Amino acid sequence: MIYKYRFTIVIVFLLLCSFKQEGTVYKDHWIDFNKNGKKDVYEDISKPIDERVNDLLQQMTVDEKTCQLATLYGYGAFLKDRLPASSWKDSVWKDGIANIDEQLTGYRRDTLYAFPYSSHAQAINTIQKWFIEETRLGIPVDFTTEGIRGLNHMKATYFPSQLAQASSFNKNLVRQIGNVTGKEAKALGYTNVYSPILDVASDPRWGRIEETYGCDPYLVGQLGKQNILGIQENGVISTVKHFAVYSIPVGGRDGGVRTDPHVAPREMWNLYLEPFRVGIQEAKAKGVMASYNDYDGVPIIASTYFLTDILRKQFGFNGYVVSDSHALEDLFDKYHVAVDTADAARLALTAGLNVRTEFHNPADYLRGLRRGIKNGSIAMSVVDLRVKEVLKVKFEIGLFDHPFVENVKAADQIVHTKDARNIALQAAREGIVLLKNKDNLLPLNPEKLKNIAIIGPNAKEHESLLSRYGPSRVRVTTVFEGITKMLPASVNVLYAKGCNHTDDHFPESDVESFPLSEQEKKGIDQAMEIASKADVVFLVLGDNENTIGETKSRLDLKLPGHQEELLERVAALNKPTILLLVGGRPATINFASKHIPAILETWYLGEYMGNAIADVVFGRYNPGGKLSVPFPKSVGQIPLSFPMKPSADAHSSSDANVNGFIYPFGYGLSYTTFNYSDLKIDAGTYQKSGKIKVDFKITNTGKIRGDEVAQLYFHDEVSSVTTYVMNLRGFERISLEPGESKKVSMVLTSHDLSLLNQKMERIVEPGWFKIMIGSSSEDIRLTDRIKFPLY
Repeated sequence: MIYKYRFTIVIVFLLLCSFKQEGTVYKDHWIDFNKNGKKDVYEDISKPIDERVNDLLQQMTVDEKTCQLATLYGYGAFLKDRLPASSWKDSVWKDGIANIDEQLTGYRRDTLYAFPYSSHAQAINTIQKWFIEETRLGIPVDFTTEGIRGLNHMKATYFPSQLAQASSFNKNLVRQIGNVTGKEAKALGYTNVYSPILDVASDPRWGRIEETYGCDPYLVGQLGKQNILGIQENGVISTVKHFAVYSIPVGGRDGGVRTDPHVAPREMWNLYLEPFRVGIQEAKAKGVMASYNDYDGVPIIASTYFLTDILRKQFGFNGYVVSDSHALEDLFDKYHVAVDTADAARLALTAGLNVRTEFHNPADYLRGLRRGIKNGSIAMSVVDLRVKEVLKVKFEIGLFDHPFVENVKAADQIVHTKDARNIALQAAREGIVLLKNKDNLLPLNPEKLKNIAIIGPNAKEHESLLSRYGPSRVRVTTVFEGITKMLPASVNVLYAKGCNHTDDHFPESDVESFPLSEQEKKGIDQAMEIASKADVVFLVLGDNENTIGETKSRLDLKLPGHQEELLERVAALNKPTILLLVGGRPATINFASKHIPAILETWYLGEYMGNAIADVVFGRYNPGGKLSVPFPKSVGQIPLSFPMKPSADAHSSSDANVNGFIYPFGYGLSYTTFNYSDLKIDAGTYQKSGKIKVDFKITNTGKIRGDEVAQLYFHDEVSSVTTYVMNLRGFERISLEPGESKKVSMVLTSHDLSLLNQKMERIVEPGWFKIMIGSSSEDIRLTDRIKFPLY
């Protein structure tokens, strides 16, 4: 281990000594990328970007152009080399490459060059130097990586999952998370982050629901917008995903399904495209990832309607589009709308795809693409257009003017700083949702405790708390560690796992009951023994990597394995019990909601998970999170989400056994109470600004400081088409001291009140609109009406 560390230091030192930018191609204030001894237009920083792009394109061969339409996956995925090797001169990327994905992140194989951070920045510089100096035209590479929970890099700052971030309902916080992600990316040498996910998740059976901002398009769009702005303010591309209509595969199934989502056009626009519109039109995201699925029989990646008509013409996107891995090959492997790679390339490039992304050798794709160009099936004009779109982004982010990490050593002071860690801790706290607190069981006073039991498969879980799409090799504080560290030495702590996350028959046990094995009986009996000795019981249940995540869809939403049996047996003891739900999807916890006195939904909270939970249960922090997805009563209710049409209205009194939620959208309790008053709607400036101002007051009527998430909804009372019962159109997280009042101001625009009429035209129809202000979608405190037109 010591030898390996010393070896790394030596290599980094040699690189730092040998890397010089004063070579023959590096001039005063410009780089001679094509090594011809003169400053070409594309090398001249003073020239307009379009002129530079056109000049470069005119100098490119077919091989060089096509190389700008493919991804090279990094070391451990496809690349065999950490740094440039002599074999690269004989590889397909000798003519350049659009981007290199996940190079030396530390996620795969060894961690050489991933840490310390400066060694990665230097390694990226070394690779970039090779492409500038060793390819004919010297076109720099765009270095990409994932980033939905913080940057996908070893020991980067690890934030809560997007679903937990969304439960904060805090736009400023999500902006800060994006800023840290972009700042760390820039310092490490990455120039493009695949984040955020703008999919709207309406089906909780879907395994990737944890990666989303929830089920409401307005919430997803507003939080996604802030994440994009935070990333891109660092000069790094935000590539949003997965465009489009990806997040509701049939029956919630993922894996190899990913087919027609069965969504009507109006619903598609209102729910599933709206966050992408906001992310592209308002936040100006420079990257888009095209999704695997088809829509109405046409694969998205081959759809001119989606990738050109909607994305570029209607939304005004001017960046470049990458494929999700293997999506292009799906055109002939799964959908059978193409005969081979050349045919698939023709369909995708013509539709609007720029860069094919896949874990395999890019040469396979490039050979097919070049074959299509040679036989005339792929028009050179289409290739030129797609290459120009890629090059333009590279110029816009400064790759041709400042292609290197300028201060390599600074990475060690920029990544995972104290300030970044504080944001991660605050995000973890704000993402916790208090679902139930009978008789004010919480917060607990640790000084009054004598014996506590911590039980459940997630109490000491660590590995499943990490994410494929976030930082790797991060030390996460477990729930057990967080709770026990905050207890006085006098408290006796008892622990038992009780049961595994899943049983031996999972996932069959989602639909069929199986008896406990002798080992399982022993585990639950042990848990019962220690629970019976405790004054307070913590039950830490929920998901792990086998029950939630990509390709981990569920047939049921109950707690997996024998966790329900463990919960019911502990509840029978009638002890003060706190249920801590850890995971990535809402669960049908009907029994727990009736019989467990205190319940916290904690989701996946990042590296400070245990700390944040302990802060909440012991009263150091007053929870204020709200549900970004509702909790259904049964999997049989699906599809049932938020927002809802009148026919699916959860407020209906009939068929109460199948209507409604256990906990609705926007729901979450606090240790204090809040009063709403003084609603005022000012439409006086609408003619000039197109905005309607909505003001009201919130007062903390309790005895401790707390956060309240105020939510603004509206309902179009009479319309030409069926609309949703409630539409979220504003939210603010407000912190108040006891007795303190604050004025809250929100704004409604004409777009907020608009609908797609029978002609699919977006308009605001004349009539009455009900304005509702509340603490959740089912806890409305203030209402008023306005009539449109307003004059």
